[in-house]
Amino acid sequence: MLVDTQPATHQHLPATQEVRDEWVDSQLIGVLMDNMMPSLLAAALALPVMVFLMAGEVDTMALIVWTGLLLAVLLYRYRMIGLYRLRYDSVGGAMRMTFMGRYGWTWSLVGAMWGASVGLVFQQASVQTQFVCGLVVLGHGLLSLTAFSAYLPVLRRYTGFLVGSVMLGLCLSLLRVAVTPEHVRMVVSLLLLLCVFWWLLRMAGERLHQVHRASLELQFSNQELIDSLTQQTRASLRAVATKNRFLASAAHDLRQPVHALSLYADWLATEPEMARDISPRILQSTRAINELFDSLFDLTRIDAGNYKVRLQHVDVRQLFADLATQFEPVAAAKSLRLRTRTPPLTIWADPVVLRRILGNLLSNALKHTSRGGVLLGLRQRSDMLMFEVWDTGVGIAREHQQAIFQEFFRVSQHQGTEDSLGLGLTIVSRLATLMGYQLALSSVANRGSVFRVMLPAFTQRDQHHEAGPTVVLNSELMPLR
Repeated sequence: MLVDTQPATHQHLPATQEVRDEWVDSQLIGVLMDNMMPSLLAAALALPVMVFLMAGEVDTMALIVWTGLLLAVLLYRYRMIGLYRLRYDSVGGAMRMTFMGRYGWTWSLVGAMWGASVGLVFQQASVQTQFVCGLVVLGHGLLSLTAFSAYLPVLRRYTGFLVGSVMLGLCLSLLRVAVTPEHVRMVVSLLLLLCVFWWLLRMAGERLHQVHRASLELQFSNQELIDSLTQQTRASLRAVATKNRFLASAAHDLRQPVHALSLYADWLATEPEMARDISPRILQSTRAINELFDSLFDLTRIDAGNYKVRLQHVDVRQLFADLATQFEPVAAAKSLRLRTRTPPLTIWADPVVLRRILGNLLSNALKHTSRGGVLLGLRQRSDMLMFEVWDTGVGIAREHQQAIFQEFFRVSQHQGTEDSLGLGLTIVSRLATLMGYQLALSSVANRGSVFRVMLPAFTQRDQHHEAGPTVVLNSELMPLR
């Protein structure tokens, strides 16, 4: 018996009662159709035996018509089984219900045809023939318990027409022979027995149906439980992956300030007389490392969903100076110019998040730039503030401009990506989304890129300083303008 064991739980969510019932009904129809072939084979074997017994004892024309109709119905039902196997066996509940609506009448017809055999032989054939025909009809009624009880509408329809056809044949027999009190008593007794038999069939069929349904509902619940456990397992694996990404992110973000610190230390070792100039930069790099540790801990709260944004006044010039101190050694090591341009402006933002966004953009720009330079600037518009990071690097092809914000994505042909984990721009995207900032990219391959972080004007308030004029960026570092 072939049964589809995958409940239709929409996207592995807990199924509603309607979804559960639809799936169970679909499987019950499948069980019914799996049991059709044995019942069809039993009918095909019983038909020639009954025709042989009734031949010469009942009206020949009536026997031919009955045999022809029953044989045609059996052949049609055999074709129907093939049609079901071909089109409906592997589909869902809605299609199977459509199949039953289209072919359900065949069970009613075959039940009526088998019941009609009693009307042909009652008071017409020998007692032995009547007895055999009665046993065959009784056997078909009992066979329906195992063959059709899986789907209750079919069982009710089949047994109803089977018993009803027998009752009709008994009643019509009163019109064919002389009516006597004994004959009437016999017919009435048989009708009462048929009513009891019908009631017993219905009761037994409903009990068997409940067994089928309960078994499939348990199977459905077990599958839901398996899906739930699978989801929890996947969630655990995602948590492990998130932890690994967190560690990778920490390594990624700490690389630049640690590298700058090592350069300053080497500089101090080779030129100790520069200690007065180098010491403040070492302190600033150390402070940057501490702030990055703080920001990583803040990211842990972001992943947990309980990060509290700490808005405060941020001096943009001081922020740019700190970023320049952090990244100037990296730029100098690659013979690049790192410039900043901003008016004397104080904005309302989370300094940790803003520093991480701009720091990752600068790191990304320096990594993919081999000549020219990088510019960090701020523009003021009437409706927004716009941070911009320009570079004269390799640029980004149009087909990669969406994918670069995905985790661990690296453009393989770009130089400078060999030691990159592909997390910098992902972090930028996540933090920008957290703060409600807009993130935009313009890039031309082999000419350079510009990343823009746009802060809506309504996010600013109580600025200490009046806004200066719109920033005019150095045209030497604006290849895309």
